Amino acid sequence: MKRSVATLLSSIALVSAAAPASAAVPHHMAKPAAKVATSPAVPAGPPPTAPLALPGMAAPPELPAQASYVLMDAKTGAVIAAKAPDLAWPPASLTKLMTAYLVYQAIAHGTLKMDQTVPVSDAAWHTGGSRMFISPGMTVTVDQLLHGLIIDSGNDAAVALAQAVAGSRSSFVGLMNHEAKVLHLDRTHYVNVDGLPDPTLRTTAMDVAKLSRAIVTDYPQYLKISVLKHYTFDKIRQRSWNPVLFRDPTVDGLKTGRTNEAGHCIDATALRDGRRLIAVVLGGPNWVTSTNDIESLLDYGYQFYTDATVVDAGKTLGSMPTPGYQQVSVPVAAQHDVVMTVPKVAVKGFKTTVTYDVPPKAGVAKGDVVGTITVSADGKTIATVPAVAMVADPEAGFMTRMVRRIKHAL
Repeated sequence: MKRSVATLLSSIALVSAAAPASAAVPHHMAKPAAKVATSPAVPAGPPPTAPLALPGMAAPPELPAQASYVLMDAKTGAVIAAKAPDLAWPPASLTKLMTAYLVYQAIAHGTLKMDQTVPVSDAAWHTGGSRMFISPGMTVTVDQLLHGLIIDSGNDAAVALAQAVAGSRSSFVGLMNHEAKVLHLDRTHYVNVDGLPDPTLRTTAMDVAKLSRAIVTDYPQYLKISVLKHYTFDKIRQRSWNPVLFRDPTVDGLKTGRTNEAGHCIDATALRDGRRLIAVVLGGPNWVTSTNDIESLLDYGYQFYTDATVVDAGKTLGSMPTPGYQQVSVPVAAQHDVVMTVPKVAVKGFKTTVTYDVPPKAGVAKGDVVGTITVSADGKTIATVPAVAMVADPEAGFMTRMVRRIKHAL
């Protein structure tokens, strides 16, 4: 029986177990802690879903050790697979994603420069947790602090950068929460710049994925730092906290976080064959498990899904009848490309139709919107885009219109 592609695109796949393979993960410098590290209790929650999956396709990884996860296509923003994506969770050092985003934003706006020297305050020096080991009196640049923030996960770097951008930590936290609203991170609330434990510091796997997509889209230079496996500052060489870098050469970021409450959280992005995916896992019991789970998500997304241009802006899709113009018809195309994340088996199952508006009496200019292009699958609309005129065509002259009427009457 032929399956319905439209139904396939919106159905939820069944759950199947995904047994992680073993991985060799590098030893990391332990964060200072007064207590022995523990793993958070992982709620049972709902089963994983694959919003775009087709019936009969492989189900998304179950990942029972993770409290929450999201697999997202970086180009389209489509969610390929998710488990409890809106579960409130402590972000730990994933908080620094927003810290970095605002620093890059300040650089883009010209209020901060990469080679600018930043003073190290006592507050930054005395910040606990993971550090890049800066101290008052040191000469340190924004570029060095970003390396220390992203690679070393330095809380001291986070404080120094926040003070450089906003003057104080509290003012910077205000900017963080404002930007969270701008980016529609609706379930994220920041209370500090570094992710140190606080009962009101919360985010979700979905919000982390959204923020990561904003980073790789708006400030891809972040990845030139996050891809590095080591960083040396003041003769102290530290390994990246991201264990996936040491396992998968296609991964070039983004960030990790760990506290007793948050567990071992990884936000990773990979680029394979020109296509970028973002995978987020929250609440893992250790780095090995979380690394394996990230790999399971990435492999699932690359194996079964692709980005397809279902409408090409450069392709003529129809001709609008224009009996009152100098030409009797005007070729039309999409105003812009429509790229969608779809199951690989559904790429050829789309239908494109064009509906036309009433042609303006005075004619059209090239690029004028003249109708709507609809992409559907088995009768269900999955995308629409304005149809535009590919050429200019003015109103026909009086004699031309008269001759056409006579010919039509004969």
